[in-house]
Amino acid sequence: MSDHMTAGPSAPAPVLPGHAYVGDPAVRADWDGRYADRQQLWSGEPNGALVAEVATLTPGRALDVGCGEGADAVWLARGGWDVTGLEVSGLALERAVGHAQDAGVAVRWIHATLTEAPLPPAAFDLVSAMYPALLRTPDAAAERALLAAVAPGGVLLLVHHAGMDTPQAHDVGFDPRDYVWPSMVAALLTDDWTLEVNEQRPRVAPTGGAGAHHADDVVLRARRLR
Repeated sequence: MSDHMTAGPSAPAPVLPGHAYVGDPAVRADWDGRYADRQQLWSGEPNGALVAEVATLTPGRALDVGCGEGADAVWLARGGWDVTGLEVSGLALERAVGHAQDAGVAVRWIHATLTEAPLPPAAFDLVSAMYPALLRTPDAAAERALLAAVAPGGVLLLVHHAGMDTPQAHDVGFDPRDYVWPSMVAALLTDDWTLEVNEQRPRVAPTGGAGAHHADDVVLRARRLR
C-alpha cells in the first residue's frame, strides 16, 4: 500500500494563544497550572515513536493533538508538513509559538479542547496524538473526533504510555477509566480503516521532561481508506 497522501481541504485559520479559547475553562486552568510549575515541562525533542512512524509518510497536512510546548509540531514543520497544533493550555501555546519562531517555521495554532475545536472534517493527512489526556465520555466524543479529522488515505497515529490504562496502587487522584486509551480508538475502527500498527514497544525516551520514567509505549497507527 502506498504511503503517498492526498491533499485535503484548507486547514483552519490561525488562532493565537490566549485568544478565543474554546472548551471547558477548568480544563484550561488545570493544564495552565501544570505548565506554570516548570519553565519547560517537556524535553523539547520530538517523540521517538512519531519520528519512527512518520519516516515513510509523504508530508501533507498534519494535526498535532495536545501539542504542548510544540516540539512535535516544529519537527513536523521542519520536515515539510503543513502543521496545525491543538492545545488547551495557553501557557504551553505561548511557548510553542516562541519555539516555532526560533526554528523559523510556520505552524497554525488552535487554543481549544479536541471535542470543541473548530476543525474541518476529514482534512488532515496525519493526525498525531502523543500521550494525550483525552477525557472519556459515554458517546466516545474524543475518539470519534480523532477519527473524523483524518482525510481519506491519511493516518491516525496514537501513542500512549503502556500500562497506564489499568489502575495502579500508587496512583492518587488518577482514575484511568476517566481517559481515552488506544484500545478504545481501535475498537471504533470500521471497514473504512486498516490497522497498520497496534503494539507495545520500548520507548525511545529523550533526556529530561515529564514522563521520562515510562519504559514502554503503546503505538496505534491506522489508515483511513475512504
